[in-house]
Amino acid sequence: MLLQEIKTIFHKELDALYPSTEVDSFFYMMIEHYLGLERFILALEPQKVISKEEEEPLFKGLSKLVLHQPIQYIIGAAHFYDLEFIVNNNVLIPRPETEELVDWIVTEAKDKNEELHILDIGTGSACIAISLAKNMPNAKVYAIDVSKEALQVAKENAVKNKVQIEFIQADILQLNNLQQKFDVIVSNPPYVRALEKKMMHSNVTGKEPDLALFVSDENPLVFYKKITHLAKENLKLNGILYFEINQYLGEETKQLLVDGEFVEIELRKDMFGNDRMLKGVLK
Repeated sequence: MLLQEIKTIFHKELDALYPSTEVDSFFYMMIEHYLGLERFILALEPQKVISKEEEEPLFKGLSKLVLHQPIQYIIGAAHFYDLEFIVNNNVLIPRPETEELVDWIVTEAKDKNEELHILDIGTGSACIAISLAKNMPNAKVYAIDVSKEALQVAKENAVKNKVQIEFIQADILQLNNLQQKFDVIVSNPPYVRALEKKMMHSNVTGKEPDLALFVSDENPLVFYKKITHLAKENLKLNGILYFEINQYLGEETKQLLVDGEFVEIELRKDMFGNDRMLKGVLK
């Protein structure tokens, strides 16, 4: 079959479900992943023919897209901060907003030559921890997650990206002490309230792990309260706490750092203009 014909079938099946540009992206991601073809292949070879064997994973992937399965889970990979990560339904798919958080940390630490001890809480795929380790050679990075299955993915990603991370399985809500002091603590914990769930796309709800996404409407800052408390006890002097946050609870989350007597508190917006990142320094 002509590759162009398969692209046309993708649009016929998916244009009612997704924006046309997103369907294009799905198609190109699949041909790159399964066939090793660049996205400009059709411009160079409009009559490109692929074999029946090569067609099979594309049509299997298409059937999963019709069921709203995320493309990253279908191909088992996601790109984040110029790195590739293994992903499956035990971990969240890395988001571009989280890249901005990583970039903030990397940029602020680039002039520091001393060894830095960094802890990532709720690491999931370890996209934050691994990106920091890859871009901060003077960092010793630790990562905590409650999920054994998520940590297995995280460990595979550390090997894939050739970095050393010390992984710890623990429920952060049950910890009273982190056993050592850190220069940086960073966390992108669960923060989506049940009331916001209905606004989310169906390829997120029911597909990505609820454990990593949702909190109760009654206590939406439960993880931020606990982590702020632990950070106050386990950050070194002048240590920094970074959060990714719920865009609707920016001021409320910031107040936790104020109450915790952090200083130089900064609430930042993401590329979409939403309150998304928070920083505080322990003096």
